[in-house]
Amino acid sequence: MSISGRVARPLLASVFITEGLDSLRNPAGKVKGIRPVTLPLTQRIAALPDDTETLIRINGAVQVGAGILLAAGRFRRSAAVALIGSIVPTTYAGHRFWEETDDTTRKQQRTDLLKNLGLLGGLILAAADTEGAPSPGWRARYQVRQVANAVAVARALSGDETGRGAATASKRSAGGSRKANTALAHAAKAGAGATAPALAAGAELAGSLLAKAHDHQPDELTRTAAPLTRSWARSRRASSA
Repeated sequence: MSISGRVARPLLASVFITEGLDSLRNPAGKVKGIRPVTLPLTQRIAALPDDTETLIRINGAVQVGAGILLAAGRFRRSAAVALIGSIVPTTYAGHRFWEETDDTTRKQQRTDLLKNLGLLGGLILAAADTEGAPSPGWRARYQVRQVANAVAVARALSGDETGRGAATASKRSAGGSRKANTALAHAAKAGAGATAPALAAGAELAGSLLAKAHDHQPDELTRTAAPLTRSWARSRRASSA
């Protein structure tokens, strides 16, 4: 707690402690000025007691208890809020200067009203003072930002994993395609090596048959066998090479 807080809070609380003690001891002296305000409230709110003196004592007890807490620096913000809830109806009920007909009384009541408004301003400052600690609103906004940052990081990491997975799959697919092409090339070479002797043997057999039959039907056989003979010759040259 700062030095200014140690001095200011007891000074601010002293007024409420004094007034609260007076309300607890002598409530009857305040009934006349407060009854016109408390009577309509008790008729509308069933939870409130009908006795005006009881209401004055309750308000005095709140002022004393919250004033002591504020002066001691214990639950100071909650105590300031409680005193705000006490001073607002008290000021409205006890300082209605606009209803006074005597000029002196009107001025006095108006001055008291302005003093209470000044005390209300001090209570508002005390209720909002966090002494450098983060306020609930700031903590809530900080938690929201932390959650938003965590979600953004998670999305970024998820996107990176997806991209790396896609790249890996693409590399694997490309590697598989290259392996498949290599296997097909080897198969083609092996097939070519396996079929070349058969083709050569077939061409050689066809050539020998045509040579044997040449004497029986020379013209017809020559025209028919000419392509086969040329193919046989090419196969022989290819096999010998």
